[in-house]
Amino acid sequence: MPAPTVDVMLPFFGDPYLLRRAVRSVQRQDRADWRLTVVDDGYPDDTVGRWFAGLGDDRIRYRRNPQRLGAQGNNRYCIDHVELEYFVMMGADDLMLPHYLDTVLALHDRWPDAAVVQPGVSVMDDRDQAVRPLADRVKSLLAPSGSGPREVAGEDLAVSLLRGNWLYNPSLCWRTAAVRAVTMPESADVFDLALPLQVVAEGGSIVVDDHVCFRYRRHRTSDSGSGAAAGNRFAEERRFFAAEAERMAARGWHRAARAARAHVSSRLNAAVQVPGALLRRDPGALRALGTHLLTR
Repeated sequence: MPAPTVDVMLPFFGDPYLLRRAVRSVQRQDRADWRLTVVDDGYPDDTVGRWFAGLGDDRIRYRRNPQRLGAQGNNRYCIDHVELEYFVMMGADDLMLPHYLDTVLALHDRWPDAAVVQPGVSVMDDRDQAVRPLADRVKSLLAPSGSGPREVAGEDLAVSLLRGNWLYNPSLCWRTAAVRAVTMPESADVFDLALPLQVVAEGGSIVVDDHVCFRYRRHRTSDSGSGAAAGNRFAEERRFFAAEAERMAARGWHRAARAARAHVSSRLNAAVQVPGALLRRDPGALRALGTHLLTR
């Protein structure tokens, strides 16, 4: 086996069947210079550990947290324990296509200073069927224009991410040194956006490609979706965007500061939740959603 160059970190608390499929998709990679670390956040199923013990694959490590860390705490634990030159924070219900690592590592070779690679992604539902819901149609509109591999950086990149997070974080392949060079963000609910913005603000670039090599699962009901429906995540988002507006203004990135203050896609997300809150006759959610829509 070649020496590993990429850590595939896989935080887990969910469906063991989907986890096993995610692991198999890593094992089926066309290249073998990877190491997979699964961090089980205490999912109540004792068959998970036994399945890993029976794999007989030295490239795969399984750890079970003695106490639950929560989704974002487990993500942070995984990033803190990355050791190799590159890493992927894969979702436990997503799938790598066999050429995923070949694709993203070739792009890192081509742009050796890039902080992260965003490859092409296809979206699937609970039954593995290709779907294109509203959230993903919006992402495609917000993503950088162009075709083929291209590098984006600087204020233009920050503006685009602050208008709406078009990244698919589980598909990203990071250069570890670029993440170690920044202070890890403390924000929990918006961690997926906070870390890329932190890296971009420190001069990091993103290589974007259209070639599909990763399948991202969009569930009908997710933690983020149900939280948004209740209106309980938007206060944290407002605090996050207000802090980003100050940080971008201090850097002299005034267009990015305006994009943070406007946080258009976050407001649109709140607007989409309003009909459901009306149908549920949920005054608390309506107040939270209205506040988010109207407050700058």
